[in-house]
Amino acid sequence: MGAVFYININLMTIIERLSVLRNLMKEHGIDAYIIPGTDPHASEYMAPHWAEMSWITGFKGESGTAVITMDKALLWTDSRYYLQAGEELKGSSYELMRESDVDCPSISKWIGNYYAQDSINRPIVVGVNPEMYSINAYKALRDELADSGLRIQSIDLIRSVWTENRPDIPMNPLYIYEDQYAGESVAPKLKRVREALQENRCDAAVIAELDEIGWLLNVRGTDVDYTPCVIAYCVVEMSKCTLFIDSRKVTASVREQLCAMSIDLQPYEDVFAYLRSISAKNVLMDGNRVNEALYECVMLQSQCKVVSPSPIQVMMSIKNVVELAGERKAMREDAVALTRFFKWLDEEALLTPQTEITLAEQLHAYRKMGTNFTDESFGTIAGWNANGAIVHYAAQPDTCAKISGNGVLLLDSGGQYLDGTTDITRTYWVGDEKAIDENLKHDYTLVLKGHIALAKARFPKGTRGNQLDVLAHQFMWFEGITYGHGTGHGVGHFMGCHEGPANIRTDNNTNPIREGNVFSDEPGIYRAGEYGIRIENLVTAKKAEVGERSTGEQYYDFETLTLCFYDTRLIDLSMMTKDEIAWINQYHAWVEKEISPLLSSDEKRYLQNKCKAL
Repeated sequence: MGAVFYININLMTIIERLSVLRNLMKEHGIDAYIIPGTDPHASEYMAPHWAEMSWITGFKGESGTAVITMDKALLWTDSRYYLQAGEELKGSSYELMRESDVDCPSISKWIGNYYAQDSINRPIVVGVNPEMYSINAYKALRDELADSGLRIQSIDLIRSVWTENRPDIPMNPLYIYEDQYAGESVAPKLKRVREALQENRCDAAVIAELDEIGWLLNVRGTDVDYTPCVIAYCVVEMSKCTLFIDSRKVTASVREQLCAMSIDLQPYEDVFAYLRSISAKNVLMDGNRVNEALYECVMLQSQCKVVSPSPIQVMMSIKNVVELAGERKAMREDAVALTRFFKWLDEEALLTPQTEITLAEQLHAYRKMGTNFTDESFGTIAGWNANGAIVHYAAQPDTCAKISGNGVLLLDSGGQYLDGTTDITRTYWVGDEKAIDENLKHDYTLVLKGHIALAKARFPKGTRGNQLDVLAHQFMWFEGITYGHGTGHGVGHFMGCHEGPANIRTDNNTNPIREGNVFSDEPGIYRAGEYGIRIENLVTAKKAEVGERSTGEQYYDFETLTLCFYDTRLIDLSMMTKDEIAWINQYHAWVEKEISPLLSSDEKRYLQNKCKAL
């Protein structure tokens, strides 16, 4: 009897796609083609239409870059996705490049080494789609390739190859984000942008990032997961503002409102032709957020001033009084959902089988009950025991952990409300309190002490996030412990959960902390194979009151926005100072005062018990 062969149609499809792409590369004289997992708008979450890397590789991870030559296919991804990539690339002819490993060459170096002999006799051409690279990323790649004697060429080959079953660009309707939530109408925002253009000696700005467009024009949509954005481009000139968007996304009434705000509408794809003939002489672009294809169009006609960050990034990061009031309201709604969730987890959840996914679903159901809730602000991370040690863990239906016995749950989640955006992490014990390990309590308390130290910070105007980061790390560092992620990221207002330009991390970011910025405060400890601990609140920078002997500088401190109790069962009180215990008690008293009026009598009693003074 002959051998039986089982053909995986999906993998055969990947091989066929590579064959068609290579034929096209040959036709255009392209030796290597790079396909990153990005989109034209520098989005954190992108629409499936632009999932070109996944389409050509079969790899579904969020971070990866494919490189195709005539006889090689490779995928670069980081350590979070090694196992996933190993499974999804089987039989596809792809080689996995483990970019987190110290001996893994960069893409540019690999291509340079691969074509080292050929480049002696002829120019080696590396193709990329310029829409998928920011101006700065494209320049960096071009320079790296040039160091190896390779030439970069802007060319979109995937558009010609991916012709069947490619998802359309989402056509969900745009809607106006009302001033009662935004706190500032479009006219003064445009005025501020034009003043910034004059300061930069420019007469136009190109905006590609969806968050910036949404903030500037007070529009929102549902085109992107977790972020209420609409897919579009925008060009602001001294005398007009043009929104490039598919007309099917704009209803007649919304069109009237946009026209009343002096916003012109043109088709989405027309932005390229528009920029090729723009009358502006000097055009401002954010080098990290505007794609190279737009830059190349402008350079045919005008001079470009490439900056990072754009003035709009700074403006939108400074939350106004209405936005901050909305954030506080959203936090109360979020706190009600979290209180109900933890009550359910303590009292009911384990009466029936539960997994990491069912916990996330239940939390979503509680959030959905909140006023003005629209969506989660990112995919909930529910990591049970060892899975909590995987920083960017995402539970999958077939492999997620079952919640049973005693253990620790790391729960990182957030909500999008019309009033604002939330992001919170709590590490929580499930099971018999007597089974809590002293090492776990020790680690939890180290994290909590760093979390409190940052929340209590006071600092002069002009301070950068990296100057504060040590406050969160200090207690761990004394014991030779650290964490690899940032301590604090900016957070948008009913917008992206991760926002610039400032942050709090060890990296040197020259953007200072400004009054009205909202950040996360989230140190952590991760014990591989055991558990993960992270504690996160959102805070906002505000002016601080200083003593009479002050030398006169303006000082800031942080106001905590998040409302949710800590798991005091995990605290080793012998490690805490009197001031730290007082801070916890004051915080819990505030949480109880703010949230109790919104709860049932049973829920109030539960919260009261969780907020008991230490």
